[in-house]
Amino acid sequence: MSGPTTRLALDGRPIDGGLYQRIDRWAQHLPVPVQHAVAAFSAYGLALAAVLMLLGWWRARRTDSTAVARALAAPLVVVVAFAADTLLKSVLREPRPCQVLDAGRTLEACPAAGDWSLPSNHTVIVFAAAAVLWQVDRRLGGLALLLALAMGVSRVLVGVHYPHDVALGAAVGLAAGYGLGLLAGRAASLVERAREGRLRRWLTV
Repeated sequence: MSGPTTRLALDGRPIDGGLYQRIDRWAQHLPVPVQHAVAAFSAYGLALAAVLMLLGWWRARRTDSTAVARALAAPLVVVVAFAADTLLKSVLREPRPCQVLDAGRTLEACPAAGDWSLPSNHTVIVFAAAAVLWQVDRRLGGLALLLALAMGVSRVLVGVHYPHDVALGAAVGLAAGYGLGLLAGRAASLVERAREGRLRRWLTV
């Protein structure tokens, strides 16, 4: 017999499947409006990360060219982190907990088989954004970290990830975001020259 639940590269159930089920049962008893709010945030909260990256660029224009370079690179950093996460998913091939455990009615529809669970895409994206924004503006970076933590928790609450999916997603996102943010800072000289040309209005105040 073969299939995504019998040929596992990684079976997350022994790691924290019990904890996942306890969280899932608790989520089922949340007031319905709270359930809807959690599900909506989990699905669309990535837009808030995009807003924070836009604010990062806006605020960085008032500071040095290194901050501007990192702010401009933030969307690309997120894309690279997402690509790394997608590659890792294809190697680990961990089925979603809602596919292999008796999870009841999850707050978000369970993805189809083959949509792997580890690491959490949403968590990787927001933590990568937070890591690079931390190097641009500490206040925005702090807000982004709070957003990332909330996103990670929400992905477990809606029933589509194990807690360890979120933990690894946070680690991947932070490592990619911080490392690539440091690398982006090396483009400060290019930004400095661009600030004196036609792009001045977009790079300074």
